[in-house]
Amino acid sequence: MMKLSSLICQDCSKAAVLFNSKKRILEFISELAHNKLPYLAQQDILNSLMAREKLGSTGIGRGIAIPHARMNGAQDPLALILINEKPISFDAIDNRPVDIFVALIVPDGDNSQHLKTLSTIAEKLNNKEFCKQLRSAQSDESLYQIIVEQS
Repeated sequence: MMKLSSLICQDCSKAAVLFNSKKRILEFISELAHNKLPYLAQQDILNSLMAREKLGSTGIGRGIAIPHARMNGAQDPLALILINEKPISFDAIDNRPVDIFVALIVPDGDNSQHLKTLSTIAEKLNNKEFCKQLRSAQSDESLYQIIVEQS
């Protein structure tokens, strides 16, 4: 079983951020991802995330979204977690606004790894208690701590 904490690094855990649109949160995600993977252009990451959303929202319901991008040139999967202070409209499948974002940047072509990573994340986020803890985190550190303890 893959650990969430092996994918999400501490400086990619952001609690209580405040963005008011899908585009803004995806821009912030691509900025964070670019800081971790400087060899990937921020605009390319954003374009990939936006292209994926055009295929269908990554909002999986219950206030959770898993925006993801397959990137040519990414070496390892990178996961980022953001908790937005207020849920925002994200065209989720249940039409509910979203406040938990777990974003994923994965190497292009590695489909089985990609699906395994996605299902690990989705499984963890199925746990209502875990989501409640994530939502109540007041700082980036405490958010990261919750992830480490849970996995």
